[in-house]
Order: sequence, then structure tokens, then C-alpha cells
Amino acid sequence: MTIVLNHTIVRVADKRAAATFFAELMGLPVGAPSGPFVPVRINADLTFDFDDRGPVEPGHYGFLVDDDTFGAVLERLRQWPGVDYGSGPQHGWDRAVNHLSGGRGVYVHAPDGHSYELFTAVPE
Repeated sequence: MTIVLNHTIVRVADKRAAATFFAELMGLPVGAPSGPFVPVRINADLTFDFDDRGPVEPGHYGFLVDDDTFGAVLERLRQWPGVDYGSGPQHGWDRAVNHLSGGRGVYVHAPDGHSYELFTAVPE
């Protein structure tokens, strides 16, 4: 049997606001509430379920994306004042991209402290 990650719970202070931030960043729709969660379907196999019932524990989530998706996200970031993003931990939120492994990459700082990383080539 193949193992596929189906969903993960992302703990946040405000589930609607956090789901909306993530969905707008990635160009995805926010799903209808499901029990205590506000879901965002990332692809056919994976859903992020935003949950505000417990303490916020900032996490890091890395996404391998194609060039078109990366470009669209980067364009949204450039037009989104107040959202910190940058080329990597060693450079802070420098509003630049990195070129690790021959691709492009960027880190985005979400309001709840989560870090979303997007890259077009798997980091070595």
C-alpha cells in the first residue's frame, strides 16, 4: 500500500482568518467548515484543517510547486503589504527568493508564526 498524507491539523488563534490567509497565499478556496475545522484542500490527497481550539504551535510546512504556481504566489506576495517573506532563515524576511538546487524558493511568515516554504526544486 502506498502511504499518502491525507490531512493535517494546523493550530491557529483564529481558524477562519488563518485558513483565509493560507488559501489566498496559495490561490485556493477555503472549504466549508467541517466539525471544528476550517479546511483548505491543497490537492486531491491533502487537506490542511485549521483549528483554533488549542494552543498555537508554530510549524514549518514545505511545498514543492511548479514554476507557474511559484510565480503566482510570488506575485501575490509582492502585492500583499505587511506579509513577511524571504529567501531563507539566514537572510530573514528580505522579500527575495533563493535559488537553491537550481530552482526558486521562498519562505512566508504567517500571522500565527507558521512558516510556509515554497520551492520549485527539491532542496539538497
